[in-house]
Amino acid sequence: MKKRIDILGANMDFGASKRGVNLGPKALRFAGLCEGIESLGYEYRDLGNLDPLPCGKSLPSMRNYEQVVEMNRRIYESTLKSLQDGAFPLLLGGDHSVAAGSVSAVAKFHEGQKIGLIWVDAHGDWNDETSTDTGNMHGMPFSAVCGAGPDIMVDYGQGPVFVDPAKCVQIAGRMFDKEEIVRMKEAGITVLSIDVIDRMGILAVMNKAIEIAGSGTAGIHLSFDIDSVTPESAPGTGTTVHSGLTVREAFTTVEILADSGKVISMDIVEVNPILDEKNRTAQLASEIVLSTLGKKVF
Repeated sequence: MKKRIDILGANMDFGASKRGVNLGPKALRFAGLCEGIESLGYEYRDLGNLDPLPCGKSLPSMRNYEQVVEMNRRIYESTLKSLQDGAFPLLLGGDHSVAAGSVSAVAKFHEGQKIGLIWVDAHGDWNDETSTDTGNMHGMPFSAVCGAGPDIMVDYGQGPVFVDPAKCVQIAGRMFDKEEIVRMKEAGITVLSIDVIDRMGILAVMNKAIEIAGSGTAGIHLSFDIDSVTPESAPGTGTTVHSGLTVREAFTTVEILADSGKVISMDIVEVNPILDEKNRTAQLASEIVLSTLGKKVF
């Protein structure tokens, strides 16, 4: 029998510079996500949405950090409970800062084992409070869950378990800050950026990613930022970068992951309906989730 899918929304946009991505969970549901999950034969439980604190402390190097940390603490608690109940946690963002809580919970649940982490994103998200150019905390969660800071994003008093960078793969990146690149190289993250995809092809890239993140681990957490897809196909996101994954490359990415049977949890983030066209980015993101969960073309 298939696992139950636990769906949790995070109405969060305080980690980003543009407002509106807090409406992403609602847009994804309007796009038919829950009905699609049910049509695949899964039982699902909709846990509703978490709302951030309306105001809080902030620093130039970590904007709105109090709201970001509090939201991640609550995501951590809910995700951990889902895992303890034997469910597959699916987090709907919200900006990408929310992944600090979900990944932290998956790593904690599998304490004593390693988890793999595949981060599909146009950006590295490997900044901390010393390297960031903007102070936007949606550019920091990948670094945080691997123990490279900011610690406050992942330490809620639970004794955080960090993801081994050797089991982490960044896919489809095409805009990295200079210092961020230095930090990622020092950490040993595998980066299969868009130019690597162009040369190797998405099939070879995904086979390599699964070998790295899926070998000797309890499974793979997939954190998928819709801005990894080229903006002509996914305009409804706040930090578009030209020349991203094609729609077919995006689907091939998750179809290969689904076939591997190694995905144990997932985030889908950065859908901003304020910037979208007739909800088509949310519809694409919803279909990407369904393909990750095993939806087939034939």
